[in-house]
This record gives sequence, structure tokens and C-alpha cells, in this order.
Amino acid sequence: MRTRLRNAAPQPWAILVTALTTLALWAVWLGWDQHRDIHPDGSSTGPYEAWQVIGLVLTLLVPLYWAASRQNIAGSVLGITAGLGLASFYDWSDDASGLFAVGVIMIMAASLVTTTGVSVGVAAVKRR
Repeated sequence: MRTRLRNAAPQPWAILVTALTTLALWAVWLGWDQHRDIHPDGSSTGPYEAWQVIGLVLTLLVPLYWAASRQNIAGSVLGITAGLGLASFYDWSDDASGLFAVGVIMIMAASLVTTTGVSVGVAAVKRR
């Protein structure tokens, strides 16, 4: 017999907690690094290093697990997606070309897909 998820509907408190945690984690990992690295050949990279992004992703597993283990999948998915969207919009909105909006949409789409999969997995394992 299949059991239904207890909290299938989004709960505002879970969305708020995961969104605020995501904003704080963005500030800790990515918010302080704002300069690009210029290489000898004239190309530039950055402003983020790979270890910063990996650290952000790994620490985002904590609020995701917190919400998903309580069978609140919508809270973890919507909160983290909204938090990453807001943080990236704020951080990148000074781009004069306007292409930052494409990056924000890509971050939110990837977050939506990834957090949905991981949250469903965590909820399924915790339900057993």
C-alpha cells in the first residue's frame, strides 16, 4: 500500500526558512567575491572559483534535507529555488548588458529540477 506525503502542499514556514538559509549561504560562499581574474592572454574568469560553488551546493543539502525529511518537498524545492533566484538576481543585476537575467533563469531552472529530484529521494528514503 502506498502512503501519501503528509505535507504535499507548500508550507510558508518551510519555504521561508529554506529561502532565507539559501540567501545566507549564497552570501557566505559567493557574495564576497566580486572581482574577475585577468589571465596573461587577456581572457578573464570568475568571479567565482569552483570550490566556492561546490561549497554552496554541498551546504544547500542541509536545508534541503531538513525540509524534505519532514515530507515537505514543496518547501525545500520552492524555498531553495526562490533563494537562489533572489540571490543571483541581486548579485548580478549590475550587469549593463542585461544578460544576467538569462543566468538567473538558468540558475532557477537547474535548481528546480535538481532540488525536486533530491527532495523526492530524501522523502522516499525517510518514509521507509
